[in-house]
Formats: sequence, structure tokens, C-alpha cells
Amino acid sequence: MPAFDLPLSELKIYRGSSPRPSDFEAYWDTALRELDDHNPRVKLEPNHTIAAPQVECFDLWFSGLGGAKVYAKYVRPKPSGSKGPAVVKFHGYSASSADWSDLIGYASAGIAVAAMDCRGQGGRSEDVGGVVGTTLRGHIIRGLDDPDPTKLLYRSIFLDTALLARIVMAFEEVDAKRVGATGGSQGGALALACAALEQRIKRCASVFPFLCDYRRIWDMDMAKNAFEELSYFLRRFDPRHERVEEIFTKLGYIDIQNLAPRVEGEVLMFTGLMDQICPPSSQFAAYNKLAGIKEMVLYPDYGHEALPGANDRIFNFLAGL
Repeated sequence: MPAFDLPLSELKIYRGSSPRPSDFEAYWDTALRELDDHNPRVKLEPNHTIAAPQVECFDLWFSGLGGAKVYAKYVRPKPSGSKGPAVVKFHGYSASSADWSDLIGYASAGIAVAAMDCRGQGGRSEDVGGVVGTTLRGHIIRGLDDPDPTKLLYRSIFLDTALLARIVMAFEEVDAKRVGATGGSQGGALALACAALEQRIKRCASVFPFLCDYRRIWDMDMAKNAFEELSYFLRRFDPRHERVEEIFTKLGYIDIQNLAPRVEGEVLMFTGLMDQICPPSSQFAAYNKLAGIKEMVLYPDYGHEALPGANDRIFNFLAGL
């Protein structure tokens, strides 16, 4: 089998190379207390974009931390008078939530689904800004030069995922004990972040998660494509690597491998062993730190691309909520 990363035997025990801040747990515990005190001011507006009489579609708006307006598509089965399962779904980097037609399959099967637009990316959610430092090259480095580590943009996006899960869990038609999370690439990372920060998430399906093990990405000379902003930041703001430990340690606050031990739900992860966007070792760094029930589905000859059969398997996995 062709390979460019560690052998599979080493991937199965690899636990990451990026540093973890010493106050990591306190950082996220404080963030969750902020979320506890936050009023999301939820608004549901009927949406009639698609003809699907067996389901109901809504524009879901809520206020995230910092006052940003966050948008999600919400599709639910026609009311039956009983509570059912739900799924929160997240999209890839720079993109937007799935089309309505991609969501009605869940609702047709009796599963409510909410698909969120990430702040400042391809959808309708706001990035309200307000950080010190560059904003030129993407969201990983947004706030990285700000003295306050709570200004990292992905802190807000991760908390948006947990807040969306809480909102959905509070809906009359949803059984809060039967909620799952899913997504691919950035969405795979956000599904894991959601499950880590809202530990009632029962099942999480994560496809080749992004945002894992930043130092490994750099050491492999793969700070390109989706990770290109890491290269930009180091070249422009630390050209002699005088701050490199500080930079990678700060990124540790928003590294999925560091959040992974907080996940309590069952996890199904999909990885292509030829993935040269999010290399397998970075994904295994997170997977190997998951403490609960988990399974890794491997595609030896596939990269960061559509994985045959994965969507059907995810659907069946989440249908079992």
C-alpha cells in the first residue's frame, strides 16, 4: 500500500506532538460557564425553499458569545406529539451548511437535524471580529497574536457548536438523551468539539477531522491548502522561530486532540490513509485520545475526498440514536 505518513502500526499508538497548554481544562471550563450564563435569543422562522410536505423547515437564528448572529438550517419531522432523536451537522472549512434537500432524509426518518453555518465563512453567520493582529489568512490564526487567548476565533466557533446542541436539545420535539453530531473535515473537527463541550451528545460521526495536531502538520511540511495560514503566520510574524513554542502552545487551546478526552459519547471516525490535507497522523492523534466507545473506518487508497459508503454508514449509525 502506498504511504506518505507513519505506518499503520505507529498511527494506532500515535498521540500527537503539538503542546497542550497547562491551563487547558480551566480555559474550557471557564468558557462553558460563560455559555451557561448566555442568552442565545433563539428565533425560528419557517422556510419554504423546498417542497417537502412530510417535514418542516426553519431558519434558526441565535446569538453566540460576543453577540454574533449565528445561523442554522433546522428540519424536523411533522409533529407527532412524542420526542425523537436529533442530529447537529457541521460543514467543511470556508463552506456553508448543507442544502435543504441534503437534510430532509434525516427528518423523513424521524430525526430532527440542524446544520450550522460557521461564523464568517460561506454561509449566513457573522464574524464580529475585534482582535489584535492579522486577519488576512483565515480562522485558525484569528486572534493568535492577541494577548487574550479567549480571542481565538475557533473558541467562539467551538462554543457555537455546543450552544446549537443545547438549543436543539431544549426543543419540545427532541429527546435530549438521543442527540448526535456529524461533519467532515472542519465539520468532523466541529462534531468532536461539540461532543467534547456538550457531553450529552450520544453519538458522533467524524470524517477526516481538520484542526488536529498543528505541530505535526508543520513538521510534515503540510502547512498548505487548508492549513496554509500556519505557514503565512510563521513566515510573517516569527520568521526565525523565536516564538514557535509559544505559538503552537497557544494553538493547543483549539486543537481537537486536546478536546478529545472530554468526549463521552460513542464515536465513529473515517480516515483516508492518503489524506494530504489532514494527514492520518493528525487524525489519529485525536482518535487515540478518545476514552469511550469508538471505531475508526479506514480507506487505505483515499485522501481528503468522498469516501464510498461513508454517508450511508453515518446515517445508519445516527439512526440508532
